[in-house]
Amino acid sequence: MRLTVIGTGYLGAVHAACMADIGHEVLGVDIDAEKIAALSEGRVPIYEPGLQEILGRTVGSGRLRFTTSLGEAAEFGDVHFVCVSTPQRRDSPACDLRAVDAVVEGLAPRLRRRCLIVGKSTVPVGTTARLSTRVQELAPEGTDVEVAWNPEFLREGYAVQDTLRPERLVAGVMSPRADHILREVYAPMLSDGVPYISTDPATAELVKVAANSFLATKISFINALAEVCDATGADVTTLADALGYDSRIGRRFLSAGLGFGGGCLPKDIRAFRARAEELGVGGAVSFLREIDEINTRQRQRTVDIAREMVGGGFTGRRVAVLGATFKPDSDDVRDSPALAVAAAIHREGAEVRLHDPEGMDNARAVLPQLAYAPDVEKACDGADLVLHLTEWAAYRRIDPAALAAVTPARKILDARNTLDAALWRSAGWTFRALGRPTPPALPSQQTAAGHEVSVCPAEMG
Repeated sequence: MRLTVIGTGYLGAVHAACMADIGHEVLGVDIDAEKIAALSEGRVPIYEPGLQEILGRTVGSGRLRFTTSLGEAAEFGDVHFVCVSTPQRRDSPACDLRAVDAVVEGLAPRLRRRCLIVGKSTVPVGTTARLSTRVQELAPEGTDVEVAWNPEFLREGYAVQDTLRPERLVAGVMSPRADHILREVYAPMLSDGVPYISTDPATAELVKVAANSFLATKISFINALAEVCDATGADVTTLADALGYDSRIGRRFLSAGLGFGGGCLPKDIRAFRARAEELGVGGAVSFLREIDEINTRQRQRTVDIAREMVGGGFTGRRVAVLGATFKPDSDDVRDSPALAVAAAIHREGAEVRLHDPEGMDNARAVLPQLAYAPDVEKACDGADLVLHLTEWAAYRRIDPAALAAVTPARKILDARNTLDAALWRSAGWTFRALGRPTPPALPSQQTAAGHEVSVCPAEMG
């Protein structure tokens, strides 16, 4: 089939390349001429594992090309995928749909052939119905065009995998014809047994925001428990392990730490709450406000613990920050908890040196006032405190004994709970983590012969 993908950001670039890779003819569309030029040369303007190889292969084969022309897209496509950004509005928690609306306003009047417009962007429930009405108003008389919604469920860092081997496909359609077209588009996935859920557009729109709201709830739940663990001396990691064995709960997304960020979860739960209030059912999702507040509070908790570790104040202190992106395997720093913490510490007077394997250029564009180090050793050189804020695999491979040679203070705060605490402590580091107490020295008692013996906590009664 001939597909257009309108919007070539994280979602669109991956979708376009992957659809071409499974055999479709694809035309990618964007208003950013510089980005289109890079993609046309097979160069990826973002960091996403596996995308460079697929883009190069599909551009080279001729199945994928790019343009800035909606007119060319209208003439080319049997199916038009809308993959533009839907950020949070500046004046409210609601979703900003101006980019989606602009696509419809620009594309519909140019349509001259039978086609299907398919939204993939995350939108408030009711958007498909509204856009369908608008398309009918704008499309030339007699043009057979429908609107459907096919939400994406991509994880940055795994976007290629999630597109080619998705856990499920959801199609919000208004006719059997639209359903048939989407089944054709995704035929290779369906032949591999990927579950396909055909439903109405409103349900499809809700699936995405409901999924992100549930994941956000799970993350904030374990982070709330981490606060309780800090107050009681309990260990949130062991607690999460025990909870995870319950098949009704599961272990995934129960890792306490700095909290979630990025371009999806924070703005999606806010937009969902705002839309529910517009519909008069805001009370049904009022818990999302607390979920958002718990998540934001994790950033301040990290700053507070860090301040305590350097003696009560940051003025004149040197702090190494490991991680800038909101998650590993991405260069995305949108609403990054790591950058929020780094900025807060800098404002309190610390000299901050930051390292990230892929996100330093993007971080520097947001926070040029910080210092940036080309490697971990230079970031940590002479630091009074090391903050582990993004859980890159490379940071788990750090040799704490070797790093101690350039970091005499030997203090680290693991705000992601992924480092080996025992390994760092054995190398002489003061190691703190959210929701995990520093183990006290084992108590001792005298034997009848007068010798001290350690008492294992399991034997204490």
